[in-house]
Amino acid sequence: MATFLHTMIRVLDLDRSIQFYQQALAFEVTARREFSDFTLVYLGNAECPVELELTLNHGRSEPYTHGSGYGHIAVSVADVVAEYARFKALGFAPRDIVEFKEADELLAKFFFVQDPDGYEIEVLQRLGRYQ
Repeated sequence: MATFLHTMIRVLDLDRSIQFYQQALAFEVTARREFSDFTLVYLGNAECPVELELTLNHGRSEPYTHGSGYGHIAVSVADVVAEYARFKALGFAPRDIVEFKEADELLAKFFFVQDPDGYEIEVLQRLGRYQ
């Protein structure tokens, strides 16, 4: 059986991206690997063994395109309304909170925000399958 380890995204400014993920999602640097052409930084927290890998390709100055295949990274939080307010206070410009319901059952409550490189992040209330 496979174990999910990490998701990798390419970034232009490693320090800016690390700061965003620290402030927005309380991710901390778990490992850093320097190579001649690129640097890898792994981010995570104690709540989940899956990590986010940031890749900085040395010498790159043009923004990456996300194409039509990239969707989003999703995280769950205890209080999505409080997190929404915190993200706004940090100047991260989250989009409005959305609720998905089936009949009267709340299936999902979430908002989206973009990181400094334009990657979408879905922040979900912990409920149902989104624990």
